[in-house]
Amino acid sequence: MKYLDYELRGDVALIGLNRPDKRNAISDAFIEELDTVITRANGEAKAGVIYGHGPHFCAGLDLAEHVQKTPFEGVHGSRRWHEVFGRIERGKLPWFSALHGAVVGGGLELASSTHVRVADATAFFALPEGQRGIYVGGGASVRTARLMGQARMTDLMLTGRSVDADTAERWNIVQYVVPEGEALEKAVELAGKAASNAEFSNYAIIQALPRIQDMSADDGLFVESFIASFAATTPEAEARLQAFLQKKVGKVGRPDEKK
Repeated sequence: MKYLDYELRGDVALIGLNRPDKRNAISDAFIEELDTVITRANGEAKAGVIYGHGPHFCAGLDLAEHVQKTPFEGVHGSRRWHEVFGRIERGKLPWFSALHGAVVGGGLELASSTHVRVADATAFFALPEGQRGIYVGGGASVRTARLMGQARMTDLMLTGRSVDADTAERWNIVQYVVPEGEALEKAVELAGKAASNAEFSNYAIIQALPRIQDMSADDGLFVESFIASFAATTPEAEARLQAFLQKKVGKVGRPDEKK
């Protein structure tokens, strides 16, 4: 592959964005490679991590390629981003992203399609489309706006300002902030924990939970009952519950307890 690399570390698939000379900018060929490695990960991993090589995670859309497109080509390109990023968000595996340096534009859209985001202290976040005379096209209107809220996203797009990792955590863009250089290690650790979960539980979490958010409260509670019932009756759930009842696994402890 030209723009990405792939590694299987135990049950965790690692996808590295490997176009550092372009700050890992996303082109059409980049998207097709991402689609290919997602398929591979689905076939052999139980969780995945996306990270960037070089000083930045991803600075967004490859503008040099974008300016050459007709409006119709632009629509098709945007829809392809939606399709591939959707395979991350609502696919088979739980995905984690390790963020550092620029997480800008399309890079933030890619990160928003993962389920858990880990940023190191160097990470900064922006949506500069307004200054470029364009508009987000990789799903930010839905995914990123749901994370940070419409008002904050509007602010970023109108003003062009960037925010640091601590602000991103307060805004719910990321769930973890770690020291410089430690995001990938933390993301792999978290992905390993997710990979050890029951497969059906993981699938229910990433498939049912976002859909329930789109439903009325009453409909969501109804669907929750069915998902909970199916999950509890799987052979793996029965084995895990029996292990807990027989005190073969520990109880949940306080956050400050040493394990």
